[in-house]
Amino acid sequence: MPAIECVPNVSEGRRAEVVQALVDAVRAVPEVRLLDSSSDPSHNRSVFTMVGEAASLKAAILSLFETATARIDLRQHSGEHPRLGAVDVVPFIPIADVTMTECVELARATAADVARRFDLPVFLYEEAATTPERRNLEHIRRGEFEGLSAKLARPEWVPDFGPARPHPTAGASVIGARMPLIAYNVNLATDRLEVAKKIAAAVRHSSGGFHFVKAMGVSLEDRGIVQVSMNLTNYEKTPIFRVFEAVKREAERYGVAVLESEIIGLVPAAALLGSAEYYLQIAGFTPQQVLETRLGLDGG
Repeated sequence: MPAIECVPNVSEGRRAEVVQALVDAVRAVPEVRLLDSSSDPSHNRSVFTMVGEAASLKAAILSLFETATARIDLRQHSGEHPRLGAVDVVPFIPIADVTMTECVELARATAADVARRFDLPVFLYEEAATTPERRNLEHIRRGEFEGLSAKLARPEWVPDFGPARPHPTAGASVIGARMPLIAYNVNLATDRLEVAKKIAAAVRHSSGGFHFVKAMGVSLEDRGIVQVSMNLTNYEKTPIFRVFEAVKREAERYGVAVLESEIIGLVPAAALLGSAEYYLQIAGFTPQQVLETRLGLDGG
């Protein structure tokens, strides 16, 4: 059976009633399975993981947009995570019996409907991007909501769909298709933001670190600590354990300990099995040694 994963990121992580309304909007759509929802008050952001076929996922995203645009006003929004819109980013990810081309087609069709229905500018990114300059999410999101009016006034930033002006409260959105990534954070036992930023710069690819790692340093003011917040875009070529060890070593340079790490949303089992093999030093380990794998069980 064809299966596509969709992981929309919404700019609300503090108001529980709004997050619940967003969850309800997705669950109201038949044949869409909401696998996970995760909210972070410091980032003021929620991440939803759902799976289904193309038509049902498109309906769920439109329902999510309807609730988000009615309940979220970015003029009143603040948080550590960069954001361009109320529904900030919507990636479609091929999981089973689906090609990337089909996910690109779904992303473009969804973007067109979102723009038309909500009078909202929409950019396409990653595999759905219409120009090489728009593949990178960070490049599109630079300037955030506050700089959106000026950005849309530039000819090179005319949106792929919708008006060349921001929605007054919901900003703009970025919709695309990509391979799976892991949202992975490492929390440090310090409140020194400059340390987190230096470590992020050391591990991310854009400033000379690991391939397939995007990273930024943020402050978790409610906990009095800082975080290295990362996206790992290819866990096979740059595994979790390698990134964690690098962050740990860099933190030691500043006399800072790692407090904990966290995964936002869902993660492929292979990514965790690789870390178990590394830290336990299991010789000749294969996934077939995992009981559930041998039995063909997924734990669901």
